[in-house]
Amino acid sequence: MSSKKIQSALISVFYKDGLDAIVQKLHQLGVQLYSTGGTQSFIEKLGIPVIPVEELTNYPSILDGRVKTLHPKVFGGILARREDAHLAQLEEYAIPTLDLVIVDLYPFEETVAKTDEEKAIIEKIDIGGISLIRAAAKNYNDVVIVPSKAEYGKLLALLEQQHGSTTLEDRRFFARRAFEVSSHYDTAIFTYFNREDPDPVFKYSESRHTGLRYGENPHQQAVFYGDLNDSFEQLSGKELSYNNLIDIDAALGLIAEFSAEQAVFAVLKHTNPCGVAIRPTVLEAWEAALACDPVSAFGGILITNKTIDLATAQAIDEIFYEVLLAPDVEPAAFELLGKKKKRILLKIKDGKPQPRLFKSLLKGVITQDMDLKAETAADLKVVTSKVPTEAEIDELLFVNKCVKHLKSNAIALAKNGQMIGMGCGQTSRVDALKQSIAKAKAYGFDLHGAVLASDAFFPFADSVELAHQAGIKAVIQPGGSVKDQDSIDFCDQHDMAMVMTGIRHFKH
Repeated sequence: MSSKKIQSALISVFYKDGLDAIVQKLHQLGVQLYSTGGTQSFIEKLGIPVIPVEELTNYPSILDGRVKTLHPKVFGGILARREDAHLAQLEEYAIPTLDLVIVDLYPFEETVAKTDEEKAIIEKIDIGGISLIRAAAKNYNDVVIVPSKAEYGKLLALLEQQHGSTTLEDRRFFARRAFEVSSHYDTAIFTYFNREDPDPVFKYSESRHTGLRYGENPHQQAVFYGDLNDSFEQLSGKELSYNNLIDIDAALGLIAEFSAEQAVFAVLKHTNPCGVAIRPTVLEAWEAALACDPVSAFGGILITNKTIDLATAQAIDEIFYEVLLAPDVEPAAFELLGKKKKRILLKIKDGKPQPRLFKSLLKGVITQDMDLKAETAADLKVVTSKVPTEAEIDELLFVNKCVKHLKSNAIALAKNGQMIGMGCGQTSRVDALKQSIAKAKAYGFDLHGAVLASDAFFPFADSVELAHQAGIKAVIQPGGSVKDQDSIDFCDQHDMAMVMTGIRHFKH
């Protein structure tokens, strides 16, 4: 018979919030309660009778509470199949059956987030609770397991609607949740122990999730696993989509390259920056970023490192965009921007990139360190006779940050703190350069005196030849080609400066 009446329950939880209604309902249904420690005291304060586990086991809680429920009289009552042979053994050893087990584990992850004190962290590794969860889940045919406070609401609804009876489907549901809780808990503990000198093992567990509008295309479903609230607060706009999140992640990675000393504004389209500018004010930075490629900016992702004021909001409001991210938005600016109900407005909370990147492919997972290398003037090696000026060094470092976030093969051009041309995703570096020059000219930029960044080395001198013809005066690239000298020689012959970083920034 798949429907079973709950007649006894063991309750051992860390957080008691929401437990009172469950305990009271179980008491109303005539369920015999067993409990331990703080949970037992909580139930007694409600005026509801409860049998201490110590009375059941005839053994006290020992080792500062490390051993309370780990006893055959507890686990026998949970693991026994409700069939003659097992029931006979329970009767022989005076072990009561336990039909419901409610557990909420010690807060291991929360403790790791709050302290570095190893003793405190280790004490929050739950042993008895995790054992109760696994035992009850294994015996789901006869036992209901509630593995965390997140399931209290479901249990209460079930008790009220079915008057203390559960179906096999109900018990299988809770068992599935139990193994999700236990596997996530163990993964968190492993991650803590694996943080230094890690084993080559990939483990990841995340139960927090947000359903998205759709995937890359409307016929594809998508879910984000994690907590979006860690990175930003959505102030207004429609539900986020898969593509929105991919672009938002790219935008946050780009803006993290720049300090807060000056206003920076960037426009991205399909994860590629199509406009980036540094200016004294956020409005000037927006105008300069938009001017880089106003056509591509349509429907793009906008991001700045400064508060959006009303004047900037009025300028932004003139174009169509998908998402706008900023550390803050002035009230008057929010009132204006919030009127466009489909446009997404996000307040940045933490845009710091994660140290590791992973994605699924070939029926497996590939992982790598994030490209967090940010070159400084000290990293630049001047390889030409002409030495770039201090102003050109600043410009080269700026454009190098831009090219780092373009899909390979990539070239970025800049002048006066503004990216004025970009070429990305090309099958040859020359094609990327041609694209960047063509874009700059299409929007009326004068390339004379501009600087160029390449995400990888020049295999031949043809790229610097094209750059010279366009009027570019300084180049930054990683170097490493067997024909580096050809490019260096051309620069020397045509009064161009070139620096090498030794760092490639491919982005596939």
